[in-house]
Amino acid sequence: MRICIVHYHLQTGGVTRVIEHACAALRRRGAQVAVLSGEAPQAPLPSAVPTRVLPGLAYEEQRAPQSPEQLAAAMVEAARNALGGAPDIWHVHNHSLGKNTALPGALLRLARDGRRLLLQPHDFAEDGRPLLYGRLRSQLADGDIRRLSALLYPLAPQIHYAALTRRDRDFLAGAGVPTGQLHALPNAVSMETTPDSGSSARAHAQQGRDDGRRLWLYPTRAIRRKNLGELLLWAALAGAQDRFAATQAPRNPREQPGYRRWVALAAELGLPMIFEAGAGGRSFPELVASSHALVTTSIAEGFGLAFLEPWLLGRPLAGRDLPEITADFTDAGVRLPGLYQQLSVPLDWLDLPRLRSAFATVAAERASAYGRPAADTAERAWAHAITDGRIDFGRLDETAQTQIIRRLHGDPAARSELGASALTAPKDPALIDANRAVIAARYSVPGYGERLAAIYEAMADAQPSATFAAADGATLLDRFLAPQRLWLLRG
Repeated sequence: MRICIVHYHLQTGGVTRVIEHACAALRRRGAQVAVLSGEAPQAPLPSAVPTRVLPGLAYEEQRAPQSPEQLAAAMVEAARNALGGAPDIWHVHNHSLGKNTALPGALLRLARDGRRLLLQPHDFAEDGRPLLYGRLRSQLADGDIRRLSALLYPLAPQIHYAALTRRDRDFLAGAGVPTGQLHALPNAVSMETTPDSGSSARAHAQQGRDDGRRLWLYPTRAIRRKNLGELLLWAALAGAQDRFAATQAPRNPREQPGYRRWVALAAELGLPMIFEAGAGGRSFPELVASSHALVTTSIAEGFGLAFLEPWLLGRPLAGRDLPEITADFTDAGVRLPGLYQQLSVPLDWLDLPRLRSAFATVAAERASAYGRPAADTAERAWAHAITDGRIDFGRLDETAQTQIIRRLHGDPAARSELGASALTAPKDPALIDANRAVIAARYSVPGYGERLAAIYEAMADAQPSATFAAADGATLLDRFLAPQRLWLLRG
C-alpha cells in the first residue's frame, strides 16, 4: 500500500514521535510511506521515509495563502511525487484542531474525489482551546455549528477516524461517527534506555539521588495545563532531602509570562526547584538516572504518554491521576499506585469572592468563544468543584494557587489541613519491571504497526460514496463543555 501521512510540522516530540513510530512500523511491513508537512523535519524520519514540505500546510500564522482547492491539488501532486503514484490511504493528524483553516476544506475535496482518509485527532479544539475553535467557527462557518461540523467531521464510507483513548472514541461515537468507521489507535510507547534501566528494580534501590538529595523530575514543557503551580506546592512541602525539577520552558510567547511568575515565586520563597533542567547540559537519560521518581501534575492530556514512559525508563511515577485517560492503561494491566485523583484544600484559605468571579468569567468567556449561552455553567461548575468546604488545587487559577503556596510556606502547621502531605513513589522494585513488561507488550511499535495496517486494510475495502453526512458537532461540543470539565487553567 501507498500511505501518505500529513501533519502541520515535524518538530521533535508529540505528534512527530507518533509519525516516526508509524513510519518505522509500516516500512517494516513493506508499505510505501511518505510524509507531507508544513515545515521541514528537525531530524530525518526513520527508514529514510521521503518528506515533502508544503507551506500551505503550516500553522495559520505562517502558512502560504492557499485556498482549500489549491492546497488539495498541491497535496495530491506532492504525494504522487514522493510515492510514485496516488496514495491508497491519506492519514491526517489533528485536522480539526484549528491550526490551519484551509486543511479541513482540502481534505473534504480529497474525500469528494473518492480518496480514502484516516483522520486522527490527538487534540480537539472543542476541548479547552476556545481561541482555535472560535477561529474555525467564525472563519469557516459564520458561526453555524452545523456547517462547521460538515467541514470538520464529514461522514462517508471512505472517511474513517482513529481515536487515541476510550474517552475520545466514546465522544466521537456519541456524535454519530459509525462504529465501523471509528477505530481505537493508542500511541506506541518507545523510550531511550537510561544508564540504569537494564535492571530497573535493582538499580532504583541504589540510585535516584543526586547531590545527596532525592530528585522529583517533571519531564514537561511547562505550558499552563501542565499545572506547574502544583509542583511548586510539593516543593513548598518538601523535606530537606527533596528537590524538584521541570525540564523545559514553554515556547509559546503567551505562556511565558505565567511561567516566569512561577520561576520568580520559587526564587522568592527559596523553594528547592530547578527550572529548565533539560537545558543544563545533561541529557534526558542522565536526568532520569539521577531522579528518585518522575512526576506529573498535568490537568489534561491527549493520550497520556507521561503515565507510561517513566516505567520504561526504570523509574516510578508520582503525582496527579487523570482517570479518563489512565483508565485505558489500568485496564491493560498497568498499575499506578503513586497517583492521587485530587489535592483538596480548604476554601477558607482562599479569596472566595475573587475565585467565584474567576469561575464566572472563565465560564462566560468559554461560552462566548464556543457560541453557547453561559446559562448556569459557572454555578454548576462551582457546585461540582466543591466538596465539604474544600476544592481541588488543580481547579484553581494561578492567583489562588499562589495564595495556597504562600500559606503553606509561611505556616507549617497548615500542612496538616491538606488532603495529602507528600508525594509518594511506589518502592516495590517488582512494580517497575511488571509495568515495563505490560507496556512493552501492549504499546510496542510493532503492535502499533499491526493495528494501523488492520485499519488501512479495512479502509481499502470501503467503496467511496459521493453522498456525505456529518457527525453532530454540537453533541461533541456538549461533551467537552460539560460544567464538570471546567478548569480555570484551561478555560
